[in-house]
Amino acid sequence: MISKDLQNALNDQINAELWSAYLYLSMSLDAESKTLNGIARWFFVQWMEEQDHARIFQKYMSERGAKVELKPIATVPKEWKNPLEMFKDALDHEVEVTAMIYDLVKMAASEGDFTTLSRLQWFIDEQVEEEKSAADIVTELERAGKDYSTIRDIDATLGQREYKKAGPLA
Repeated sequence: MISKDLQNALNDQINAELWSAYLYLSMSLDAESKTLNGIARWFFVQWMEEQDHARIFQKYMSERGAKVELKPIATVPKEWKNPLEMFKDALDHEVEVTAMIYDLVKMAASEGDFTTLSRLQWFIDEQVEEEKSAADIVTELERAGKDYSTIRDIDATLGQREYKKAGPLA
């Protein structure tokens, strides 16, 4: 059984995952409005993945007999100056999410909730991938500077990203 404190923390994490999805959808729409369709596609796939993350937590809690309580989603930014700013914000956000996951791990460990620790391990591994992906794109965009041709190449490459259902849901 999941403790009440951990249940509340997991509900907060579901809210954070849904906020993340909303953020990435906003980034996708902003990129699309700037005719950066590949970047828009990349963020759209990220939007789908974040919804998966929320669903993984929801399913886990239901399986453990914990009550899922959806909370209001705070507003997200709507515009960014350029793709580099978008991806820097995405990277900063993923670092924050990683810290939140670590806090859940610490809480579950202190309570001796090994089942929750097991589920959280998937998220720890996922966050390594999330941070690396965003950091790599930031590096590419920093190298590109204002070279429109290189930014277009990056945009085209990012547009090839395919959605894959998250492991625990597959």
